[in-house]
Amino acid sequence: MPKRAKKNEEAVEGETGNGFASSQSEPEAPILYEDPPDKMTSKDGRASNMKITSWNVDGLRAWVRKNGLDWVRKEDPDVLCLQETKCAEKALPSEITDMPEYPHKYWAGSEDKEGYSGVAMLCKTEPLSVTYGIGKEEHDKEGRVITAEFPSFFLVTAYVPNASRGLVRLDYRKTWDVDFRAYLSGLDQRKLLVLCGDLNVAHQEIDLKNPKGNRKNAGFTPEEREGFTKLLEAGFTDSFRELYPEQANAYTFWTYMMNARAKNVGWRLDYFLLSSALLPGLCDSKIRNTAMGSDHCPITLYLAV
Repeated sequence: MPKRAKKNEEAVEGETGNGFASSQSEPEAPILYEDPPDKMTSKDGRASNMKITSWNVDGLRAWVRKNGLDWVRKEDPDVLCLQETKCAEKALPSEITDMPEYPHKYWAGSEDKEGYSGVAMLCKTEPLSVTYGIGKEEHDKEGRVITAEFPSFFLVTAYVPNASRGLVRLDYRKTWDVDFRAYLSGLDQRKLLVLCGDLNVAHQEIDLKNPKGNRKNAGFTPEEREGFTKLLEAGFTDSFRELYPEQANAYTFWTYMMNARAKNVGWRLDYFLLSSALLPGLCDSKIRNTAMGSDHCPITLYLAV
């Protein structure tokens, strides 16, 4: 069966997605993941007092039309981080810009291409400071990173560049990985850090349905996986794997093609990474895989800080 792209982004974003190869031996009954009950207490006995949700919305305006904000209001995070907004600030829908629940809203978009990339951060409490990008023009012009400083930690939300169909941006992605890791390490030396977003890599074979068919596809190349490994080695922890090390079939992205979501033929591309010193306060790391409105589902972090 031919390999397929994550989604047809070329017309709207110029960035093709993760290659998608279907397994030849899929079971007739899909193996679904059930998000377990939320854990509200950390290992050291503290109650969660910070809830962060991250969601690649695959186009903010379409996501709003698909009632994504209804789900957000029910989830009710303290901070909402969005990726792949594909929307210039001047074109943001009033349904989100006027949300009273989040009086502090921050947007970043592509300088060169309208309808490309883009991230957002909506906060109930005003951060101490907010910055955009990572301090390198070649990366920052694409509107991929927002950093907010809170009293006890930095929160970084990121939409990591895709290596693209045919791996035409793999070299650029490798440069990004080095520069982004240096940026995060610099922050981590100043204050503890939470990174969330679409990191555009399935780290291990357990993190996608069909690893054998995707080893040469964007999102599962050895180079991208090694970049993620080096990020962990720099002192950050994958919160979901910390709590659920053996949990298979837990994905956050499914191509729109071939009925992949119903079959749960997916990838785990969305993460909360934590400075290792934050781990004692980790309560839960959730994959909200029943929430619709995008080809990604939201993820939520409960933290005691």
